[in-house]
Amino acid sequence: MSKWLIYSKNNCPYCQKAKYALRDEQVEIKNINEDVVYHSELMARNPNARTMPQIYKDDELIGGYDQLKVYLELNG
Repeated sequence: MSKWLIYSKNNCPYCQKAKYALRDEQVEIKNINEDVVYHSELMARNPNARTMPQIYKDDELIGGYDQLKVYLELNG
C-alpha cells in the first residue's frame, strides 16, 4: 500500500478536497498551523512550495490539489 503525506493548513478548501480525495488511502496529515516544525520540514523538502496543500506519495512530490486530481485520473 502506498504512503501518502499531505502538508496542509487551516481554512484551506483545497487541503480539505485533497484529504477527501484520498479518504480511502493511508494518509498522514501534517498541519503547519498546528506545529511550526512541519513548515520547516516542508521548506527543507520543497523550498519552492508556496501554496497548500503539498502532497507526496511514497516520498515523491505530486504537487497541489490540481496535480493530485490529474494523478488520480491517470493512475486510478
